[in-house]
Amino acid sequence: MTLLIVQEPAGTHESNRTMKRILAFAFALSLLGIDGALHRSSAEEFASGGVGITIERFASGASGNRPAVILLHGADGPGFRYRAAAGEVAAGGYNVFLVHYLNRTGQVRASYSTIHQNLPVWTRTVRDAIGYVSQQQGVDSNRIGLLGVSLGGGLALATAQQDSRIRAVVDYFGFVPQGFGSGRLPPTLVLHGSSDPIVPVSNAYALQTILQARRVPHEVQIYPGQGHGFTGVAQADASQRINAFFSRYLGGRAVTVGRSAPVEFEEPRRFPFRARIMSPAPSNSSGMSW
Repeated sequence: MTLLIVQEPAGTHESNRTMKRILAFAFALSLLGIDGALHRSSAEEFASGGVGITIERFASGASGNRPAVILLHGADGPGFRYRAAAGEVAAGGYNVFLVHYLNRTGQVRASYSTIHQNLPVWTRTVRDAIGYVSQQQGVDSNRIGLLGVSLGGGLALATAQQDSRIRAVVDYFGFVPQGFGSGRLPPTLVLHGSSDPIVPVSNAYALQTILQARRVPHEVQIYPGQGHGFTGVAQADASQRINAFFSRYLGGRAVTVGRSAPVEFEEPRRFPFRARIMSPAPSNSSGMSW
């Protein structure tokens, strides 16, 4: 599985250059035979706080009850990149559900100025999504994980510490939510770029400190020189780690597909979150994977 998830700038339009890179990525996926043809989504809706929330399902294609992965997009909202990633994860034997949690607050893209106040509302929506997913045919309700990207990463952490139905979390260059660490924590995989200009890498170190203190099974991988989105060798390594992590804690099957063309988006300004716990960059002897 070569997983590529990148976040588009919130509140801006894609440039022609960006569009060309997206199309190149789509073409690469089609050559690999892992675009929507094999894992098409079916959109449904569930209620959260009296609001209809769209949820897209990408079936595993396997028989019997399979583990589920709930994919939480970034501030740019659900789009092609996340659907492509959902299809790739589904190829590993998981039922993947892309939750349009911004529906709850009536947004297409998250507004930076309201993220703090909306995070608890989105967290409740994701918990409602977990309830919906656990009742779906073909889903093993005892094997549900969260994969969150950027804003979705922080949201995944906030949700997991409140909901024991979550068995594993992948935090893809997300932030540490305020008050995180006070609840239960499942096994967690943290992936972050050392040069991330949007969500500072100090968030990953802070999260590592919390997980170590709580003795939670975890893996933290910092990619030197990578920003808010991974490319090249880092991208391939992140994909392998996600695949192995979910296979270990949710029990999917390990799969390997070809590499897709790297795509990365730069955002116009820094994400409005700072790590709650600051710690220096650990050395290799501290358990950090490089």
